[in-house]
Amino acid sequence: MIAVRCLAALLLAVPCAALSVGNSLSLRAPAAASLLATRSPSPVLSSERIQPPAVQPTRHGLELTSSFPPAAIRAARAVPRRSAIAPRSQRVVMAIEKPISVGVVGVTGAVGKEIIEVLGERGVPMSEIRLFASKRSAGKTMSTTLGDKTIEEFTLEEARKCDVVFLAVSGDFAEEWAEKLSAEGGPLVIDNSSAFRYDPRVALVVPEINAEAARRSKMRLIANPNCTTAIALMSLAPLHKLFTIKKCIMSTYQAASGAGAPGMDELQEGVRAMSAGEKVENEVFAHPLPFNVIPHIDKFLDDKYTKEERKVTWETRKILDVPDMPVSCTCVRIPTLRAHAEAITIETEKPIDLAAALAALEAAPGVVVVDDPANNLYPMPLTATSKYDVEVGRIRANDVFGDKGLDLFVCGDQLLRGAALNAVLIAEAVM
Repeated sequence: MIAVRCLAALLLAVPCAALSVGNSLSLRAPAAASLLATRSPSPVLSSERIQPPAVQPTRHGLELTSSFPPAAIRAARAVPRRSAIAPRSQRVVMAIEKPISVGVVGVTGAVGKEIIEVLGERGVPMSEIRLFASKRSAGKTMSTTLGDKTIEEFTLEEARKCDVVFLAVSGDFAEEWAEKLSAEGGPLVIDNSSAFRYDPRVALVVPEINAEAARRSKMRLIANPNCTTAIALMSLAPLHKLFTIKKCIMSTYQAASGAGAPGMDELQEGVRAMSAGEKVENEVFAHPLPFNVIPHIDKFLDDKYTKEERKVTWETRKILDVPDMPVSCTCVRIPTLRAHAEAITIETEKPIDLAAALAALEAAPGVVVVDDPANNLYPMPLTATSKYDVEVGRIRANDVFGDKGLDLFVCGDQLLRGAALNAVLIAEAVM
């Protein structure tokens, strides 16, 4: 039982406001925000820079009271944390003439909450921010960079009064409302669902890669890619530009956050139950997730790939503008809270120079190279959680494809690079 509890501590050594595992590990903090990891500087989409406000160092209340071995305690303490005001060397603001009116639909979900945070952290100039959700959530208050705001029940009329609307909602909701919202005279609508990703009329955008597709689009509706695709392409795009990718094979190790707050809750409760010797229940995932991996994300298709796996294929082709690129992906759910990891192998048209590949990745905005095996440094969910940048490492020649093959391992925060951050960057690039 002690061994199980030690594993539980390591498994959930990710930012949480309050968590108790088997009554042996307790994490307490003055505020949930103060336990989030420090995010690295975000990609520069504007040349205007200002110095950040002075941030006084504070001691965040992460207490561990445990009978666990020291190694387990050190692992939990090693989790990076972010203060309420994220310190960074430079802060980037959007180069627009006047503040904009912003609406966020689906603010009670994990992605909606992150969009609100990212808007404030990046200093997006806003005249107002309006928070929309279902009737059940209307009337509650949420904190924003413009102060506490009351959640409104979503209506088409009110949402169309905004300059930009972020949809952090289901595909069904987006299908019903996105085009009505963005119709003539309406706001720029950025949809995080899969509803319009494969619509040829709608731009599918990772701003560092194909922002021009959004600017050229005749529609005021832009699709945010699948989280797995966005994270992978941050590293693949600069390599494709240099060597021209011929084939791509990918295996993903996706966190519970891919299923939203319910998925994270189910993992945490499952770990608690297992460490207490209780039955582990599963409703969100096909099987219990604690201490397990599940090679099943989204529904299975007739060709035996899952829809999640096909999303990676379809979206990679569209964003890189290579409609016939062979891409094969296997998606696996693993018992981590945040940050997806991906093992990627590519075959290229041109021979790969490892030094040139490394230089291209180091120069790519939104990418940080973490590749020092001698010192046990490589991308991991623990270090990528709450970072803006995608970590890339384990960069090496592939034995199968020879001088035209490359292996790499990437890790990125699913709720940020794979959702909220990408959506905000789209708005910055277009407005």
